[in-house]
Amino acid sequence: MIEYKHILAVIDADRDNQPALARAIELANKTGARISAMLVVYDLSYDMTTMLSPDEREAMRDAVTNEHARWLATHLAELGYSEVDTVVEWNNRSYEAIIHHAVNSSADIVIKSTRPHDDLASVIFTPTDWHLLRKCPSPVLLVKDHGWPPGGQIIAAVNVGTEDEEHANLNDKITVIANDYANLLSGHVNLVNCYPSTPLNIAIEVPEFDASTYNDAVKNHHLKQMAMHAEKFHVEGDHCYVKEGLPEKVIPYIAKEIDAELVVIGTVGRVGLSAALIGNTAEHVIDELACDVLAIKPDGFVSPIS
Repeated sequence: MIEYKHILAVIDADRDNQPALARAIELANKTGARISAMLVVYDLSYDMTTMLSPDEREAMRDAVTNEHARWLATHLAELGYSEVDTVVEWNNRSYEAIIHHAVNSSADIVIKSTRPHDDLASVIFTPTDWHLLRKCPSPVLLVKDHGWPPGGQIIAAVNVGTEDEEHANLNDKITVIANDYANLLSGHVNLVNCYPSTPLNIAIEVPEFDASTYNDAVKNHHLKQMAMHAEKFHVEGDHCYVKEGLPEKVIPYIAKEIDAELVVIGTVGRVGLSAALIGNTAEHVIDELACDVLAIKPDGFVSPIS
């Protein structure tokens, strides 16, 4: 059961509408949570004021921050959200300010809007989005500008073939949360899992290797594990998908096929050089999705933003 008490909605000053805030209002109406609307501001001209005194620089910063605070209050009133708490902070790294505030205010979830792409069917994820996905300890919901109709489809992206305990626990956590959202929104949970294709180099280098038998064994293992996972969480078999291929191809394909409203996915929060060289499977998946995404961290995750 979802028991949100505090929702942090990130405001985009470049948009007339605020999809993140609209989604926060939708969740708050169902959970009774309070909402904080957060705007992070920074003026690049501030970097060129080093010749000014500290007091003068602080006065400039306060003037810009107060101006945006007035704008935010007026903007929320125009949208009919005047009862929402407002937070305006000065920081040239907006993701740091968002994460700090989420942690210090014990936010149950951070909601941020995505940028629509030119073709209208996809979205653009900004560097701030990626930093939040990697480093924010709270669940991060990235939203499009659309509604959540009753009876919508919700995907829990799982890896049931794993033997790693952390990933197995994350599978359970993802599925529980997907079920909670389905109950909250009168929707339907779909479990999506993919398995790797037969390694081509083995088939070439080992003549006696039977690629077909190997592929069937892997597929059957995943089907069996999916059936066990689905039974554990009371998900019907016709809402379970086990497909061969890469997650970044399979999950967006299923999401499009069933017209999913939300994909719940786990992120391990890899940062630093390993993230640059190896990448994050979840991020590759998210980059291909055109629906809302709820990114969940494993239990015990510690944010690198102190």
